Amino acid sequence: MALSVRGWIDRHRIASFLAVTYAFTWTIQGIVALSGMTASWTMSIIIGFGGFGPPVGAAVVVWASEGSLRSWVGQFFRWQIGAKWWTVALLLPLVVLAIGSGLYVALGGPIDLSALPFPGIYLFVMAWGTVWGGGQEELGWRGFMVPVLQERYSALVTSLLVGVAWAGWHLPLFLNANTTHGSWPVSQQLIWGVTILAGSVLWTWMYNNTGSVLAVAVFHAGMNSIGVYHPADRAALVPGGIPDPWLNFLAEVSSAVVLVGFAVAVVLAFGADRLSKHEVPDTSVLGLDDDESRATETAGRTPDVGQEQQG
Repeated sequence: MALSVRGWIDRHRIASFLAVTYAFTWTIQGIVALSGMTASWTMSIIIGFGGFGPPVGAAVVVWASEGSLRSWVGQFFRWQIGAKWWTVALLLPLVVLAIGSGLYVALGGPIDLSALPFPGIYLFVMAWGTVWGGGQEELGWRGFMVPVLQERYSALVTSLLVGVAWAGWHLPLFLNANTTHGSWPVSQQLIWGVTILAGSVLWTWMYNNTGSVLAVAVFHAGMNSIGVYHPADRAALVPGGIPDPWLNFLAEVSSAVVLVGFAVAVVLAFGADRLSKHEVPDTSVLGLDDDESRATETAGRTPDVGQEQQG
């Protein structure tokens, strides 16, 4: 019986991964919702634990498929990726913040620079986000789902498929009024959905060019952290405790436009097929030898004209 279950998982890797991922996370978030827990550090920690659904799902599939858990986890400890890519991972979120804030101000958005937190807090938020506040998901989404899907699809299509799965995975947060996501108006939820797809393209781009889940986790944490430093006047956004629909929309869409713009630029510069100028991770990074799948996929795809091959 156990062998037949493992065989089914091996034959249906993505479906199995998503089933375990969603079950783990949604169970924990369901408990949080049913408990009536209000916003607090305790709730943040528990929801962060639920964020380990993707790596748990990936671990189950890698094990069942007789892959290498060590090789898979090792992607999170790959830090030697070159100064260029660490600069991108650390600074691009700040560039998005700066340009988005500039657009917000240019369109008439009120700001309050005196309310911005101490800059050193950014480092704490980044560290927390890397291991517990979003970055921990990446061993699943990018470290597993991307290389498996890239055996069959282009990097761009893979990114969008992962983005849809990633967005759907967040659903319980929108159904719980005590979470940040649950308090958003519909317009903000829709903008968030667009940023998830754009972010998925950027995250895959980072992963395909570095092979490092750690770099993606840091990048992910950085993007999650920049909202703390948006200069929008909080009092003006919520006058008298009632959110101003236009100003909140402006604050969100100004940053979203920048994120989408970077995603489009990456596709144009690196090509939709691989989002990279060299070969990209496949199931070999999971210790899975799918030579036949790779041969079939390679035969069915046309490489970008003029792409350079790098080691």
